Amino acid sequence: MTCDPAPFSTFPDRSRGRLHPEPESTFRSCFQRDRDRIIHSSAFRRLKHKTQVFVEHEGDYFRTRLTHSIEVAQVARTIAGALGLNQELTEAIALAHDLGHTPFGHTGEDALNELMAPYGGFDHNAQAVRIVTSLERHYAEWDGLNLTWETLEGLAKHNGPVCGELPYALADYNAKHDLELTTHAGGEAQVAALADDIAYSNHDIHDGLRAGLFTMEELTDLPILRHCFETVDKRYPGLAPERRQHEALRRFFGSLVEDVISTSRDNIEHLAPKRVEDIRMAGAAIIRFSPTHWWKLNEIRAFLFQRMYRAPSVIEMRHKVTAVIRDLFPLYMTRPELLPSAWQEGLQHNRDDQSIARLVADYISGMTDRFALQQHEILVAENLREI
Repeated sequence: MTCDPAPFSTFPDRSRGRLHPEPESTFRSCFQRDRDRIIHSSAFRRLKHKTQVFVEHEGDYFRTRLTHSIEVAQVARTIAGALGLNQELTEAIALAHDLGHTPFGHTGEDALNELMAPYGGFDHNAQAVRIVTSLERHYAEWDGLNLTWETLEGLAKHNGPVCGELPYALADYNAKHDLELTTHAGGEAQVAALADDIAYSNHDIHDGLRAGLFTMEELTDLPILRHCFETVDKRYPGLAPERRQHEALRRFFGSLVEDVISTSRDNIEHLAPKRVEDIRMAGAAIIRFSPTHWWKLNEIRAFLFQRMYRAPSVIEMRHKVTAVIRDLFPLYMTRPELLPSAWQEGLQHNRDDQSIARLVADYISGMTDRFALQQHEILVAENLREI
């Protein structure tokens, strides 16, 4: 059930606005407009063919970054509505939170970060901000999507304050549009972060089962899942295995959502915030799991880490796709003329190593899994023939 907007919600008519002022829509709030711009962006469409855990071509049923982002947005809207937060802002942040991911998921990011170490590193959260503020170039009057301050703040800070030396992709934008990075984000961004935890904890179990990396019987060794299976068995004795699995995991999914809502309501009642700034200045995240659920969720993460993320078949694919990134990056660095002409325009006035590296990182990180594999097959093979 959706509650009326709470006083600590982020209200569209109180938005801090956009870097480039523009007339407001007559039929959409500024946050609805942000959400729609994200959905229509090129980077959002490319998430369809980017890895979640399994490389995109390994199976049609496995999650991709696109389906993951949609699931995160659904969970986030539910929690935001129950807490009286702004659902459209929450949804916009949730849909955009993974735009900066490289091909091949965290494996690709690790490889690109290592290669970019001499040039400022690579961080997918900072890259998401870079994409929506610079790399999406479709509008006549500005680069990027010209999103509101609140959406950009949420993208930059949904995992908490950003302190110390800033990733270059974030520092560049923050220098001209201060996102107040050292405080917590508003409640909507905090909801998006927890919705991400809920979505991937649930769907990675689904995908791991489908891939045959573990069994339902092994899952029942985990207390929170054992309770879910026992509840289903008591209510539906003799249920077919596929239906039993679905019923148990949807109860697990629901328990995570309910725990976040219940715990966060208690935190809000204790803090008694009167405006969104009270959430930002609380000194700690207000949207949280209970300690008990957080401990149980960490048990599941540890299980998935060992049985799924470090499974031999997954590790083997990690090695293969790491080699793809490690081959493509130095090739583009030494031969930037291989980049599409639209990308080479960025090098007309700056051809130093750092400028080239950042351009190459932007290009490679935007690739889909299949395009990276195709480019590797074509370009690396051609380069070897020339040698």
